[in-house]
Amino acid sequence: MSKDLFSGHAKDYAAFRPVYPKTLYDFIYQFVERFDKAWDGGTGNGQVARVLADSFTKVHATDISIQQIENAFTAPNIQYHLAGVEQTDFSNDSFDLITIGQAIHWFDRDKFYKEVNRVGKQRGIIAAFGYNPVRFSPSFDEALNRFYYDVIYPYWDKERKVVEDQYRSISFPFEEMEAPEFKIRLDCSLQDLQGYITTWSAVQSFIRENGYNPVDDFVEGVKPLWKKESESVYFPVFLRIGRINK
Repeated sequence: MSKDLFSGHAKDYAAFRPVYPKTLYDFIYQFVERFDKAWDGGTGNGQVARVLADSFTKVHATDISIQQIENAFTAPNIQYHLAGVEQTDFSNDSFDLITIGQAIHWFDRDKFYKEVNRVGKQRGIIAAFGYNPVRFSPSFDEALNRFYYDVIYPYWDKERKVVEDQYRSISFPFEEMEAPEFKIRLDCSLQDLQGYITTWSAVQSFIRENGYNPVDDFVEGVKPLWKKESESVYFPVFLRIGRINK
């Protein structure tokens, strides 16, 4: 069963999540043979479904959080489903592409992979991708690492380790293709930074247990590093991609 750690702050999650780069989608699309139907599992605010909708005739997007879906991007060819990924109502052999953005670590992967093989088309593509925390400068990176490991690390769920190792430790029973690393690059103000880190599930757990937001002190500490109103930062992006062979 997938976990839901984001319903309580769905609006903030939608506002502050970084957007995956075009280079990631271009790389994935080169392996896709038809652009009829795509499924985005664990869609959250629909940021991946939104991009898929520009290329696919129909996009189905699932999430277990009604709050996330209510804050998701809408388009005529996107259909949202309040559902998990381990068991769906989709027909056999439906999808040319199945995507999972920053979510596969929450799934019961054995059941999900069985469902992928059922609803994915022969030679369809499955792409699981995610990103690690924001990077800026050596001084900032060191400060963020201290905050991550010394302040909030006990509040992460165990699944976080799967993200930290860039999904390399998980099983992936598909015909896998080697993928490069990508980067999300964007301009970020201190307010953006605070909003983004506050959406971390570990930070939300810290706030619930301790009654205050530890990000306030962190942002105050790195404020001298922000010489301009917005600074150029990046997020390391990783991908595992494979072809479905039945």
